[in-house]
Amino acid sequence: MKIGGKLGGGLGGTSKERDRQPDKGLLALGRQQQVFLAAGGIWIRALLPSLQRGLFPRRPLIPLFDPSTGLLLLAGKGEKVLFCYEVQPAQLAVTEVHQCFLETRTQGVTQLPRLALDVIACEVMKVLQLSDSAVVPISYLVPRKSTQEFHKDLFPDCPGNVPAASAQAWWAGDSTQVETVSLDPAHRPSPGFLSACLPHLDQDNRHPPSTHVEAGDQAKDLEIRVDSSLSSPGSCLTSSSSAAPSLSATSGFSSSPSQRSLQNILGPSSAFRHIEGVVLPRSTHITNLRGLSLTTPGECDGFCANRHHIAIPLLATGGQVAILELSQPGRLPDTPMPTIQNGAPVSDLCWDPFDEQRLAIAGEDTKIRLWRIEPTGLQKQLLEPEVVLRGHTEKIYSIKFHPLASDILASSSYDKSVRIWDVRTGKQELGLHGHIDQIFSLAWSPDGCCLATASKDGKVRVYEPRQAAQPLQDGPGPKGGRGARVIWVCGGKYLLVSGFDSRSERQLSLHQAEALAAGPLATISLDVSPSILIPFYDMDTSVAFFTGKGDTRVFVYEVAPEAPFFLECNSFLSCDPHKGFHFLPKTACDVQEVEIARALRLRQTSIEPVAFRVPRVKKEFFQDDLFPATQMWWEPALPGTAWLKGANKQHQTVSLQPKDMAPVSQAPKEAPSRKYLPSSVYLEEKSDEQKKEELLSAMVAKLGNRDDPLPQDSFEGVDEEEWD
Repeated sequence: MKIGGKLGGGLGGTSKERDRQPDKGLLALGRQQQVFLAAGGIWIRALLPSLQRGLFPRRPLIPLFDPSTGLLLLAGKGEKVLFCYEVQPAQLAVTEVHQCFLETRTQGVTQLPRLALDVIACEVMKVLQLSDSAVVPISYLVPRKSTQEFHKDLFPDCPGNVPAASAQAWWAGDSTQVETVSLDPAHRPSPGFLSACLPHLDQDNRHPPSTHVEAGDQAKDLEIRVDSSLSSPGSCLTSSSSAAPSLSATSGFSSSPSQRSLQNILGPSSAFRHIEGVVLPRSTHITNLRGLSLTTPGECDGFCANRHHIAIPLLATGGQVAILELSQPGRLPDTPMPTIQNGAPVSDLCWDPFDEQRLAIAGEDTKIRLWRIEPTGLQKQLLEPEVVLRGHTEKIYSIKFHPLASDILASSSYDKSVRIWDVRTGKQELGLHGHIDQIFSLAWSPDGCCLATASKDGKVRVYEPRQAAQPLQDGPGPKGGRGARVIWVCGGKYLLVSGFDSRSERQLSLHQAEALAAGPLATISLDVSPSILIPFYDMDTSVAFFTGKGDTRVFVYEVAPEAPFFLECNSFLSCDPHKGFHFLPKTACDVQEVEIARALRLRQTSIEPVAFRVPRVKKEFFQDDLFPATQMWWEPALPGTAWLKGANKQHQTVSLQPKDMAPVSQAPKEAPSRKYLPSSVYLEEKSDEQKKEELLSAMVAKLGNRDDPLPQDSFEGVDEEEWD
C-alpha cells in the first residue's frame, strides 16, 4: 500500500545487529529513541527524523504498529503530539506520514483492531488517547474520491478473530497461524468465536434472532470518531482528533456506517446523498460571545432564531436572554449588552412564527412570558413581559407555537399535562391528559389538527386537542428515561422519534401515525452519546437532520414512506463540539448555490452559519426538482379563535425561483459530444517530414513567430565620442 511518498529516512544497520533475530514482527522502543523492527527476519535500526529533531523528551515512547499496512504510531506520555510513519522493510525506509497535534496531554494510547475500522470511509487506523479527563478517539483516513465503495488496495486481508489452535494444541507444539479474513463488508465472515470458558449453547440459540450479532461483526461495527481539522496539508493520510476534553464519542454495534453505506450501494440511494455542509465565510459570523448558559434542559435546543433575531440564554442570574441580529455579523462589543430579564431560569424558548418580534420564554417558575422586541433589535433592558401565562403547577418542559393558527401555543410540564393557550387573551383554552410520567417532547402535525408527544414511560401518543383530552393513539416508543424527541414527517402520516435503546445507543424510529400500537416500522441505531438527538425536518425535500448539544457531527437522512425508510446522506463534521444547532427558515437559503437548508451553529464564543448544498453541474439554472413551491409559513392560515372553533386551513405556497433564473427542467438538451478523437486519427501513418513540421509548429507556438526580429536586433549603436 502506498500512503504518501518517500521523504527520505533510509534505515541501515550493522551486520551484527542483523544477526539478532527475535520473534518475527516484534517492535520496541527504548529511552535512546531507537526503533527496532524485525520484519522478514532482519533487524532494522534507525533514528527517526522526528526524534532526531528532539520533539519527544527522553522518556519511554508507546509504539503502535499495524503489520498489515506498515503504519507505525509513536506517542509519548505527557506529550500533545502523535507521529505516524510508514515502515517499508523491503526498501529499508521509514517515511513520516503525518503529525497529529492534540489538545490534551497523553497519558496512554491504544490501537483498535482492524476489524473495527470503517473501511467504507477509508479509515486505515484508529487509536484511543487517554488524557487526564477523557478518552479521545483518533481516526486516520486516506482521502479517496469515492467513499461509497471498498478499496481493496488500502485494506489487505488481516488475521481474523477465530483462534488457530486450542490452548492444549499450542502447549503440544502446534504453531498454526490465525486464518486471515477480508475486510470487505460484502465478504466479511459470519461465524464468530465463542470461548470454551463460557456456558455451552446450542448453535441455534447462541444468539436470539432479534439481537443476532456475531463476534466479527461486533468488532467490525465499533466506530468511535471525533473529527478535527488539525491534519497537516499535503499529506495523503489525514488524522481527526478531538479539539476539547468534553468530547462526543460515537459507537454503533447494530448498524455501523460501513454497513449503511454498503446498503446504499446495493439498494436505493438518496438524491441528496452527496449533500455538503459548508461553513460560510467568517464575515458572516457573530463572534466574542460571553457568558452562555449551558444548563438548559436536554430537550431544549439551547437557543432559537428566526429570519432576523437570535435569542441566547445567558448564565447570569435572573434568566437573562441576549438578543442578537442576524443582519449585524461581526465582533460583539466588550461592554455589556441589553438583555431580557426573564426573572427565572430558562427551560425553553421559541419565536412566534407569525410575529417575528415576539419571543416566548418558559421559566422554571411554572410561568410562560411573552416578550416583544423592537424591529431594530434590543436597545435597552426589558423588565416587563407583554403577557404572562399561568396554569402549570410544576416546571415547564417545552413550548411550541401552532404552525397554522396565530396566537396558539402548546406547553408541557413536569405536572404531566399539556396545555394549549390563547396568548392573545393569556388564558388556557385546552388541556391534554393521559401521561403517567414526564413528557419529553411535543410536536404539532403539519395540518395543525393533531399533537404528538413522547414520554418517559416509553410511549408515543397522538392527540386531537379539539376533540378529546385523552390520546387518540398510543404505542411503544424509545426505552429508558434519558430523553426523546418527536417530529412529523412524510406529509404528517408518520412520526419520527429520536431516543435511546436499552443499551444507551442513540436511535431513530419511524412510526405510522394511524397505527402507533403496531410499533415502529423501522429503527436504526447511530452511536453512543449522552445528548439527545435534536431533529429538524425539511418538508420540501423530506431530508432530516439530527445532532445533539456537544456533538461534532450532524447526521443527514432522507426519510421515505417505504423500505428502507432511511436513506443515508453525507454527514456534516465540525472540528469542535457545538453548543447548539438551529435551522433557519427555507427562505434564508441561497437557491443559486443549490442550498436546501441553512443552520446556525452555536459555539462557545461565536455563531457561524452552515449551508447545506447539493452539488449540481448546471448551477446557472434554478433546480426546480429540489425546490418545489414552499409554504408561506410567515403568514397565519387562520386566526387562533377560528381554529379553536374547529376551522382548518392550509398555508398558501410560493415559488423560490428567482426572476432571472430559468428552471433546469426547461434547460436545452445538449447533443452528446465526443470527448476524444477517433482512433483513426492516432493510427494514421505520417511521414518523417510531417512529424518534423508538427514538432516545429508546436515549438513555434510556444516560443513565438520565427519571423519576428529579436529585441537586440533593433538596438541602435552610439557615436564614438560618447565612449570618451
